[in-house]
Amino acid sequence: MTNLSIGIVLFPNLTQLDFTGPYEVFARFPNTQLYLLAETLEPIKSDRGLTFLPDTTFDQSPPLDVLFVPGGIGINAKLEDRKFLDFLQTQGEKARYVTSVCTGSLLLAAAGLLQGYRATTHWLYLDLLELLGVEVVNQRVVIDRDRITGSGVTSGIDFGLVLAAELFTEAIAQSIQLQIEYNPQPPFESGSSQTAPEAIVNSVQAASKNNLDNRLQIIQKIIQPGRS
Repeated sequence: MTNLSIGIVLFPNLTQLDFTGPYEVFARFPNTQLYLLAETLEPIKSDRGLTFLPDTTFDQSPPLDVLFVPGGIGINAKLEDRKFLDFLQTQGEKARYVTSVCTGSLLLAAAGLLQGYRATTHWLYLDLLELLGVEVVNQRVVIDRDRITGSGVTSGIDFGLVLAAELFTEAIAQSIQLQIEYNPQPPFESGSSQTAPEAIVNSVQAASKNNLDNRLQIIQKIIQPGRS
């Protein structure tokens, strides 16, 4: 059987769990080759200080069956990086599935890959995704034809299992879920803006205001007509 190819796009200041959660699931797929893709093979540091080594440059990347993009504070720089977005666009136009977790969907949208699709992102940034011309859905994982997007950070494991069922079978997805003992029982009901106490939601919004404002300015600039 021909190997399935999954490309995980890395960039400085990404959120490591956005990709390491899905990676743990992807790595258990049968007959699958994973590529850790970046512009160079230099080490990449996450937004919380962990360092990772890409294994394939953008120029060396084969055509991908699955294009996967994580998020993180580092997307701010990449939203205006034409070479980076061109790589996503080129691979996304040919991929069997175009996917993301968290604010990786903002990068897909900036590359023109989510317009006309339903998609999601981290709850703080749903309005920004909508500004980029995407039909926004506030749910854990959204499937719209060949686009699959996960919401915030930890949704990456759910997303990975959904992709497993799409690519293979529900039995394979369930087997992987059991292998990694994915049986979440959170100690609090604060994992969603819809269930967390109002004071907690307000405090997280306040702590994220500067980043939200910066992203809004970037997106307003890139959606202006006539931009180069």
